[in-house]
Amino acid sequence: MLAARYHRGMTKQFHAVCFDHDGTLVDSEPIHYRLWRDVLADHGIELTEAEYKARYAGVPTLANAHDFVARHRLPVTADVLSDRKQAAMAAYVARAAFPILPDVREVVARLHAIGLRLAVVTGALRVSADTTLREHDLARWFDVVVCAEDVPRNKPAPDCYRLAANRLGFDPAQCVAIEDTEAGVTAAAAAGMPVVAVPHALSRQHDFSRAAAVFATLADAAKWIEARAVASPRTALADSARA
Repeated sequence: MLAARYHRGMTKQFHAVCFDHDGTLVDSEPIHYRLWRDVLADHGIELTEAEYKARYAGVPTLANAHDFVARHRLPVTADVLSDRKQAAMAAYVARAAFPILPDVREVVARLHAIGLRLAVVTGALRVSADTTLREHDLARWFDVVVCAEDVPRNKPAPDCYRLAANRLGFDPAQCVAIEDTEAGVTAAAAAGMPVVAVPHALSRQHDFSRAAAVFATLADAAKWIEARAVASPRTALADSARA
């Protein structure tokens, strides 16, 4: 179990929460590993789980494709390899949504209920996030969804978090991100947004030194956020207006 690690005190400052998607809302990283393994097998490359953990977990598809092409001198472009992986992912979510992670529904509902605005901020394609929100009945809680198609540069660049804060109507410092990987933590921190990390088995060895805190569970992270939230509990009338 991970103990919470606090880097600095925080006063009540958060008006919004930005959730990463893969590995934070849904248990998709093992599936992404299998999809990459199958795509690379067509080129005679064996991708081990240990290698995926060390180099590729949580990294956007195109960035991984560039690395695979360069390291293995593959006779295809990174764009072509990325497109093949994205096609495999789209085929997967056309059949089934990624499994939802523990505590997600309760955490999202609670943070929404105390008046925080919520966003999904992902380096994945919109089809993946939309499938999660629709199939797991989460869409009603989220005000903003930012995906790979919305920004010129993917994580670890800060573009997605800057855009999310802008669409939420707050300065990045008034929001907090929840991430599971080094690339995601780097993106949020570079945007000037405080970020907490909830690692999983494929990212536990990542560098989370730029996170404000590191937690073993999403529920623990949510308690830390709630203690620092500028709460304004939603009324039933306000919720019915949103619907």
